[in-house]
Amino acid sequence: MAKNKGAVVVNIERCKGCHLCEEACPSDVLEMNQQTNAMGYHYAYMANAEMCTGCASCAYVCPDACITVYRVKS
Repeated sequence: MAKNKGAVVVNIERCKGCHLCEEACPSDVLEMNQQTNAMGYHYAYMANAEMCTGCASCAYVCPDACITVYRVKS
């Protein structure tokens, strides 16, 4: 059976660093970056990319719809 791999793309200029995606991720893939965007917010990024399954839990909870999840069979 093929295992799903995922990739999370965050629109860093729209992200306001609310941490909801980080809490919703069952695989602990996302973390807040130490750098800030133009508005001064720490934005989400894939800290553990190899663990992502593409479940899209992060995208479902994002209040600003700034997360896109891609799923690929590997």
